[in-house]
Amino acid sequence: MTQKIAIIAGAGPAGLTAAYELLQRTDIIPVIYEKSGDIGGISKTINYKGNRIDIGGHRFFSKSDRVMDWWLHILPMEHTHEDQVRIQYQNQTRLVDTHRVETTGSSDQDKVMLVRSRLSRIYFLKQFFSYPVTLSMQTLKGLGLWRTTKIFFSYMAARLKPRKEERSLEDFFINRFGKELYLTFFKDYTEKVWGIACNQISAEWGAQRIKGLSVIKAIQHAVKQQLKKKQVKQADGIGQKETETSLIERFLYPKHGPGQMWEEVARLVEAKGGSLHLRHEIAGVLTEGDQVKAVRVKNCETGIETEMPCAYFFSTMPMKQLLTHMQPAAPEPIRRIADGLLYRDFITVGLLMKKLKIRRDKNAAESADNTVKDNWIYIQEREVKVGRLQIFNNWSPFMVADPANVWIGMEYFCNEGDPLWNMEDEALKRFAIEELAQIEIIRKEDVLDSTVLRMEKAYPAYFGTYDQFDELKSYTDKFSNLFLIGRNGMHKYNNSDHSMLTAMTAVDNIVAGITDKKNVWEINTEMDYHEEKQK
Repeated sequence: MTQKIAIIAGAGPAGLTAAYELLQRTDIIPVIYEKSGDIGGISKTINYKGNRIDIGGHRFFSKSDRVMDWWLHILPMEHTHEDQVRIQYQNQTRLVDTHRVETTGSSDQDKVMLVRSRLSRIYFLKQFFSYPVTLSMQTLKGLGLWRTTKIFFSYMAARLKPRKEERSLEDFFINRFGKELYLTFFKDYTEKVWGIACNQISAEWGAQRIKGLSVIKAIQHAVKQQLKKKQVKQADGIGQKETETSLIERFLYPKHGPGQMWEEVARLVEAKGGSLHLRHEIAGVLTEGDQVKAVRVKNCETGIETEMPCAYFFSTMPMKQLLTHMQPAAPEPIRRIADGLLYRDFITVGLLMKKLKIRRDKNAAESADNTVKDNWIYIQEREVKVGRLQIFNNWSPFMVADPANVWIGMEYFCNEGDPLWNMEDEALKRFAIEELAQIEIIRKEDVLDSTVLRMEKAYPAYFGTYDQFDELKSYTDKFSNLFLIGRNGMHKYNNSDHSMLTAMTAVDNIVAGITDKKNVWEINTEMDYHEEKQK
């Protein structure tokens, strides 16, 4: 019998999940081609002199039991029990036997998930505010009476007379938070991220990223958390199914960063008979009728191209790139729309510090460990370009080589080719250090080392020709053995669990003989797609 081959473009969460699922559930052999020399896509972990960088920050939390169990099947939770891992979902405890975990053994003692506490705040007016924004007493005090009064009446006006059509992200924000709160906390930061006015961004971005979050839900969550503090905390509980994702309090995190998860999955894929080729890119997608028959693969180091036949093709490559590689060529209108898809690129400047200047509370003494407790700090200050700050020590203490130091990542959102992207590394390091000193988060003399990391096409954008995106979906869906999965593959701002679910659902369809892709596209579109019920 001829062996069935599935070619997978990209070794990120979606591509590796697809490969692993195919090996677990079918006789199809996955062959992965990854353009870069790294595993994990945007979820990779970069090691700089023993200090690890998580690109963008990746909380391992999902309302999908399937994804949570999958993660813990690869990397078990760090625990003291010998026979089982206790994971509390909602109000019941589910047991995951460690014999299911494929990484057990003395040599794998570092291959574990840590349970981490989440703290993210907004830095604005050189002080901290809750993230997401809540109208707490601390927030109101920080904003002052006049601004608070305007926010209250603006919010009430939005509730009493909301905008009937949410055509833009601006409409989306104003309907949920009121115009004044939108102008104070959302507009500038969002435009810093996307480089375009909120009224030119599709409301669909808000629907996919913050979904049901609102002032009322944020306040309700704050009240619940205060009540919880009076109760006994369950040590292993991470079940937060009824909590908006932006409000979760605890999450899982691989001991050595998110790349550890995907490096382990890649190892398992190869051990089970799949193959992974780094520095190889898809240079052509050869179709016949409604089938992808083969792909042309280019070795990025030698330039040699090879034609590889396939029974299935999973694409996580940017849709813009995929549709330019189709042979025969896609119709001109399709190529025009694909060419108009836009992306936002991403720079991380890593700074190794003796300590931070900023304190957990501006009136408090400096903390003993030289840092605040935040995972992320959203920089709302308008005079600087930095958008967000990660403190890697707080994701995992194993992310920093020397725990006496503070290892931080400054995140810049830009477009490939613009002045920030093209800035020389040394100049960019000086620029970044100057910015953090300007807003009083660090002292320049406390910087020990620095590095720069650039990531292309980190965020698919909801403008450009995105309003014609359904035409691209209709065109690609006609190829029965072509599956677009993952963030860039679907041009959809997915979290890693969403990307994994698109891959899992695609494999479900192959197993069931389903050619309709509708259920794949619905991932992270339907509000409750991932709130799977316990059985």
